[in-house]
Amino acid sequence: MKKVIFVISLIVASVTLASAQRLAYVDSEYILNHIPEYTAAQKQLDDLSTKWQAEVDKRYEEIEKLYQAYQNDQVLLNDDMRRRREDEIVNKEKEVKDFQRQKFGFEGDLYKERIRLIQPIQDRVSKAIQELAKSENLDLIMDKGSEVAILFANPNLDKSNDIITKLGLKPNPSLAN
Repeated sequence: MKKVIFVISLIVASVTLASAQRLAYVDSEYILNHIPEYTAAQKQLDDLSTKWQAEVDKRYEEIEKLYQAYQNDQVLLNDDMRRRREDEIVNKEKEVKDFQRQKFGFEGDLYKERIRLIQPIQDRVSKAIQELAKSENLDLIMDKGSEVAILFANPNLDKSNDIITKLGLKPNPSLAN
């Protein structure tokens, strides 16, 4: 009997605490899509990525041509010439992989460019969210667009348009989440 009363009191206490918290959520993807600098930065990053990938593809095509030529000439080559051609192909492959890692790898050029272009925008959004939380006395603001699973969200708690307005932009109903 004491256990039942204890469990019931825990449930009542947790419900009371939960109702005392002021919650809201935002959709960061929706907000970012309203910021012209963000869409321009995304396009710039996509263009850069496409350019670098084309360079990688071009280099691999050159290696493939070298390999095909080597395959065709292999029976005519002596051991020294064969070794030099193989080394040339291996070195070119290594160069392409290094280039690929330099451009696309962890903390590569694309990552650094993304930080340079996107980080200031994300900082502005984060600051606007913090200001909104303080001005409306919110205890918790969750991001609907992140990996956190929100199974149900009351639209009255959505503060995304408030953040867009705070950033000096106008919400666009056609981008509605």
